[in-house]
Amino acid sequence: MDSTLMIIIGAIIGLAAGFGIAKFLEKKNVSNLVRNAKKEAAGILKDANVQADNMKKDKLLQAKEKFLELKAEHEQVILGKDKKIAEAEKRTRDKESQVSGELARAKKAADDAEAKIADYNTRIEFLDKKQQEIDRLHKSQVTQLEVISGLSAEDAKNQLVESLKAEAKTSAMSHIQDTIEEAKLTAQQEAKKIIISTIQRVGTEEAVENCVSVFNIESDDVKGRIIGREGRNIRALEAATGVEIIVDDTPEAIILSCFDPVRREVARLSLHKLVTDGRIHPARIEEVVAKTTKQIEEEIIEVGKRTVIDLGIHGLHPELIKTVGRMKYRSSYGQNLLQHSREVSKLCGLMAAELGLNVKLAKRAGLLHDIGKVPDAESDLPHALLGMQW
Repeated sequence: MDSTLMIIIGAIIGLAAGFGIAKFLEKKNVSNLVRNAKKEAAGILKDANVQADNMKKDKLLQAKEKFLELKAEHEQVILGKDKKIAEAEKRTRDKESQVSGELARAKKAADDAEAKIADYNTRIEFLDKKQQEIDRLHKSQVTQLEVISGLSAEDAKNQLVESLKAEAKTSAMSHIQDTIEEAKLTAQQEAKKIIISTIQRVGTEEAVENCVSVFNIESDDVKGRIIGREGRNIRALEAATGVEIIVDDTPEAIILSCFDPVRREVARLSLHKLVTDGRIHPARIEEVVAKTTKQIEEEIIEVGKRTVIDLGIHGLHPELIKTVGRMKYRSSYGQNLLQHSREVSKLCGLMAAELGLNVKLAKRAGLLHDIGKVPDAESDLPHALLGMQW
């Protein structure tokens, strides 16, 4: 029991001694930490003061540099303004000098003008006096002539006029006769010269057309499809177009024969459409021919309008415009009729201009001079009479 109590008391004393030692060591460590913290704070403050001094110096240097830079820019601006002011003052002085010179020249010119006006006035007075003296002398001479001749001035003038009239009439008749003879000799030569000059100005190569057209095909197999079973396709095509279609041994070609170029063109275009489409039978042939005929008629009207516009001819009747378009598919003496008529129109316009006549009317007459060669129906009348009936 006693030993146990002693152990407990010893333990309590040990704990108290340990607690006291721990407190003592804690106080010592705290004082050491405080001293170390104070030292670190002093070092930090010292470093902060040094950095602040350095930053202050840097800012001062930057401020000085900025000040010097702004000062230099300001001086440059001032120098530029001073230079502009000096240039403006120089221009002002030059303008003043120029104005002074102009004023001096203007004053001199005014003085010269006044001197000339005075001189002219003096001369005019002198000429007036001379004219009066001449009139007086003229009257005196006329009076003396009347006394010498025994005729008054009016009678003498009438006799002189009659004499001059007879002489002038004789001279005029002689001059007119000479002019007429010269005109007879040179009229034909001048007319040939005008025509040749005009032809040379518009001379072009001409295209020759005939009464057949050649339709090219890719292979001879197409010929059988165009002919059709027992020839029904080719008969339908000939009946619809009015063109004779010749399918012979000519390789890769079919001949279209007709004196009407419009029908030949309808047949050629229709064949092209049928071969391209591949469907060739009588019903399809009639449909394609009808569409192609309408297309050609529209093209004829468009060609006629474009022709009259190009030639500057206005006010033509629509039927005449259509007739002009049909000329594209006609030929005359181996030449395309529309091209021929366009050239004749231009020739007529140029010759009318050379002779001082109505150019537009001449162009119109030249364009329409062969419209009798493109009748809507066959006729035994000459093309001149058919054209007159239009």
